Amino acid sequence: MSSLRARRMARNHRRLQQPARLNLVALMDIFTILVLFLMVNNGDVEILQADKNITLPESVASQRPEESLTIKVSPQSILVQGQPVLSVTDALASEGGPLLALGAELQRQAARSGPLAEAQQARGRSVIIMGDETMPYQLLQRIMSTCASEDYRDISLAVNSISAPESAHTEAAGAES
Repeated sequence: MSSLRARRMARNHRRLQQPARLNLVALMDIFTILVLFLMVNNGDVEILQADKNITLPESVASQRPEESLTIKVSPQSILVQGQPVLSVTDALASEGGPLLALGAELQRQAARSGPLAEAQQARGRSVIIMGDETMPYQLLQRIMSTCASEDYRDISLAVNSISAPESAHTEAAGAES
């Protein structure tokens, strides 16, 4: 007759001799939750391609722009959907008013995308202007004027999002009351 200790040791030795088992049910639950989390949180962000030549200004705006045509303004050139349209020096040197080369490219892009739906006609086509923070305001104004003249009236400016300072919240709240 063996002692309790000897039987317990024998039982543990038998258990440790068996190959290890992996509980896949718990692992599958974790991966299912992870996939659902990534699917839910993936849809509300539009990723704009970063450009090394453009340093975006910062903003505390929380509303995200819709996916649309992108105009990038680097210190050297103006690009529509990544294709160079006009150099910044030529744009600044030309007379005031709309930029003709940009207007022609916007017309071409509008023709490719087709006519606007009835609900979109009041708002116009959407465009995102991604400009360097050192871009002259005069140039930004002319780009926006050109966009508006070509029926791209829903204009968004790309910025780096930062959190709002606490003092700005209290000042805004005090002004409203």
